[in-house]
Amino acid sequence: MSNTAAPASSDHSLIELQDAVIRFAGNSQDGIQTIGAFLAKLAGRSEREVMTYMTIPSTISGGPSIFQVHLGSGEVLSPGDESDFLVAFYQHSYENHISSLKKGGVCIYDSDHVDEPDLENKDIVHVGIPITSTTVEAIGGSARDRGKNIFVLGLVAQLFQLKKEKLVSLVERQFGRKGEGVLRNAMVAFDAGFAYPIGDVLNMAFNLKSGEATGEEKVTMDGNTAMTLGLLAGGVRFGAGYPITPWSTIMEQLRSELPKYGGVFVQAEDELAAVSIALGCAYSGHTSVTGSSGPGLSLKMEALSYATMAELPLIVINVQRGGPSTGLPTSVEQSDLMQAIYGSHGDCPRIVIAPKDVEDCFYVAVEACELAKEYSCPVIVLTDQALATRIEAFTEPDLESLVEEPELDQEIRAEDFKPYPLDGLTRHAPPGAPMEGGKYPVVTGLEHDEWGHPSGNPTMHARMNARRREKIKSLGDKLPAPEIFGDEEGDVLVVGWGSTWGPIREAVIRARENGKAYSALHLRHMNPLPNSLAEQFKKFSHVIVVEMNDEGLYGSGQLATLLRARYCDPRIQSTCKTDGLTYRVQDILDRIDAITG
Repeated sequence: MSNTAAPASSDHSLIELQDAVIRFAGNSQDGIQTIGAFLAKLAGRSEREVMTYMTIPSTISGGPSIFQVHLGSGEVLSPGDESDFLVAFYQHSYENHISSLKKGGVCIYDSDHVDEPDLENKDIVHVGIPITSTTVEAIGGSARDRGKNIFVLGLVAQLFQLKKEKLVSLVERQFGRKGEGVLRNAMVAFDAGFAYPIGDVLNMAFNLKSGEATGEEKVTMDGNTAMTLGLLAGGVRFGAGYPITPWSTIMEQLRSELPKYGGVFVQAEDELAAVSIALGCAYSGHTSVTGSSGPGLSLKMEALSYATMAELPLIVINVQRGGPSTGLPTSVEQSDLMQAIYGSHGDCPRIVIAPKDVEDCFYVAVEACELAKEYSCPVIVLTDQALATRIEAFTEPDLESLVEEPELDQEIRAEDFKPYPLDGLTRHAPPGAPMEGGKYPVVTGLEHDEWGHPSGNPTMHARMNARRREKIKSLGDKLPAPEIFGDEEGDVLVVGWGSTWGPIREAVIRARENGKAYSALHLRHMNPLPNSLAEQFKKFSHVIVVEMNDEGLYGSGQLATLLRARYCDPRIQSTCKTDGLTYRVQDILDRIDAITG
């Protein structure tokens, strides 16, 4: 514990906490995301685990918003089903989120904007603080709207006896770039919150136990940042995109970072132009990326079909959100799986992979670069809004062993060079590569022969379809069996993909603690699937797929439909949801109980 932490008074009880879930509820203009981000970064610098969760309105004018931070000294697998502490900025914040508090939880509310609550409810500790007026008193003027979030940050730092000097350093780093006046107001607001006598009102103080993850360098970031850094490490130097929530921050970061590595990222006029520019970079022999969310991926499909026919390597990031159409732009869903695998005209086999958490966003991006180059095809990465925006701390990657310094392959091609050999993998010759035969191969969206020359021959079309299919199937032969968390056999195997990993694992841990024979299996490679699944499934009485999409016309989510089609196994069952929210751990357990009886 830092020497600068506010000590608990001898009259106050000090409560030791293994972990804490803190929910900030207000409006999007209040900067509650800033509070949560500071706390998450502090956790990463304090050997603690952290996971965040946020909701933001999809309207330009803003509206109700929350940011939830789960801090723990041990492993943190989910943002938390319920909150231990609620900070409510407005009446609607209090009314909409008071039910999220655990029994015995603490609600801190802005008494300038929240009516005095029903204090007869002894299950909740209420603390009214005039947050707005105290901030005005501290820094004055209209800056109160920008300062009360930092006042609350100071308040929380005092309440949990957090390391003040580290928080101050983070505040200085962020606001120092905005000018001396902005930084001064931020520090005055922070100090006012840190000095506020909340302990006298609450008559208790809290101490978060020290983190267990000592001896490892930690980094703290959101999923989109991790994805961006993974693309850079994997050798991406060129790309193009079009802005759409929640993909846009990857595009913005690539636009600023790629020039530092001798690359370029183009903001195109529309989605079709974006993917076409990226394909032009791939044709030129460079590792290239484009990305979007579901609606934008639909617009890219014509060009992605071309990429499959021409067998050009391309990384495509799809940050999924609620659909269909513009749907729920700032909410989470996993409803683009079928689109990613099958969403093109004609037979377009492609590789599809999905990260499980923020750390995995980095490593999946690196793997996508490797797979695109090895198999010379589009590789679609299915992340989602929850992963894109939430913050986690994880061990710093070993960049020395991972970073790829790309080199343009302009080796001499022999006279018998064939870019599309029927008995081997595709190998393109970038423009400018010396050709001993004196002729450059053709790259076309028409069906073609081994040299790339257009061909309408029925036999050649069938053979080329087969080679494009078989090279993707060959990846499935190389994939290791997914790890089973828990026993290798039992009653229930819970299967998931993407951001459901943490809640599923925590649900299985709880079930096993209660004596239930539950295990979990998480899929990273969605197309092709690992070839081991049939053997793994048959060792369980129930295989329950948990995903965030609709059950469809036949009662199964998208992954469950694929698994049932492949294995014709009646043990494979499905539970789905489409409310735009991530799974709560207890919700998963209740759904499994309903299925298994």
